[in-house]
Amino acid sequence: MADLKLENVQKAFGDNPVIRGIDLTITKGEMVCLIGASGSGKSTLLRCMNLLEPIDDGNIFLDGTDISEPGKDPQPVRQRIGMVFQSYNLFPHMTALDNAMLAPRRILGGSRAQLRPALEEMFTRFGLHDRMNHFPDQLSGGQQQRVAIIRALAMQPEIMLFDEITSALDPELVGEVLDVLRDLRSQGMTMVLATHEMGFARELADKVCFLHQGRILEQGPPDQIFEAPNEERTKAFLSRVL
Repeated sequence: MADLKLENVQKAFGDNPVIRGIDLTITKGEMVCLIGASGSGKSTLLRCMNLLEPIDDGNIFLDGTDISEPGKDPQPVRQRIGMVFQSYNLFPHMTALDNAMLAPRRILGGSRAQLRPALEEMFTRFGLHDRMNHFPDQLSGGQQQRVAIIRALAMQPEIMLFDEITSALDPELVGEVLDVLRDLRSQGMTMVLATHEMGFARELADKVCFLHQGRILEQGPPDQIFEAPNEERTKAFLSRVL
């Protein structure tokens, strides 16, 4: 597992500043939840963390090494920092197992025979062993999202980023995906989540960060953020969503 540290990270799209000088430290084994209104910068911040978006200023350190230097190859970083999105992005013509195998076969060089035992164990662990050979359109939204998580974990990342991974799901399917995150939490996986699931953040996060207009306005343990926030904007946001 790895530490991730952001110092004065800034990102704009054209004339629109989206991330405005964010400082954040994520330590090994920690679960950090990013909360805030749509458009507050949560998704962009996650994309900056694994270099899907190049930052305009500041630094991002992975275990003390600056990974945000211009011209740095992002691929080794993305192997260490996995990401799961709202949309599952599974290949429709491939089975669930083949979707999960694709990246480690191409990038890590593993064979099907080498990869299958560990992947079977993951499918079993997440309640999908009987769905491994199904195609995405034969799976529910919750099952597809769990396959997307397995696919990211197949690369053996040290840190996992999750971008609103339950927001596209029917309410009755949200719980099965959150159970996967609980399992990863119990295994000590370092995780950063952008989420609207306040009860989940309150239950399991080590640290909650409230984002507003591209800044972390307030951060702290869940009890402090949810029970006694200091900032008026945090109070106003929580009053609308709780």
